[in-house]
Amino acid sequence: MNSFRHRRRIGRVHRVLVGAPALSLLVASVAGCSATDAAPKAAVPTPETSVAKLCRNLDKVLPQKLDGSERNDPDPSSELTAAWGSPAIILRCGVPWPDAAADADSNPATVNGVEWIVQKLDSGAQRMTTGSRLAYVEVTIPEDQVAAVGAGPLVDLAGPIKKAIPKGIAD
Repeated sequence: MNSFRHRRRIGRVHRVLVGAPALSLLVASVAGCSATDAAPKAAVPTPETSVAKLCRNLDKVLPQKLDGSERNDPDPSSELTAAWGSPAIILRCGVPWPDAAADADSNPATVNGVEWIVQKLDSGAQRMTTGSRLAYVEVTIPEDQVAAVGAGPLVDLAGPIKKAIPKGIAD
């Protein structure tokens, strides 16, 4: 009877030891999944079909790096949104023309042939929206990066925007 208990006890220890690596793999895989929870969030625009097509074209030519930051697309995943770095610089394509464009606080700017309306948000972040394009593209730079990146992201985005979204006035 004692030997039965001893074998049973060894069996438990064996199961625990064999189960420990499996448990650590499970913990590691769950921890790996939580990285997605850290993905930036961005509301997906709902443009008309013709504008959505232009935005999908833009998505195909967007850079993997923006002003030195790696692409880190936001959640939920969409061809109408993109992000780079952390905290993320967020791009949304197919947004409506911003009402704030008429505000005295907004400033027009042209960077490498792409016109932008520049707004400082209450959070300290900066939002730029393209003008004179058949689809409006919005880029938001977090407050702590505004001074550091300057116009760098807009320089990097000018070529893809000119390539994918023709000049004109969006409806």
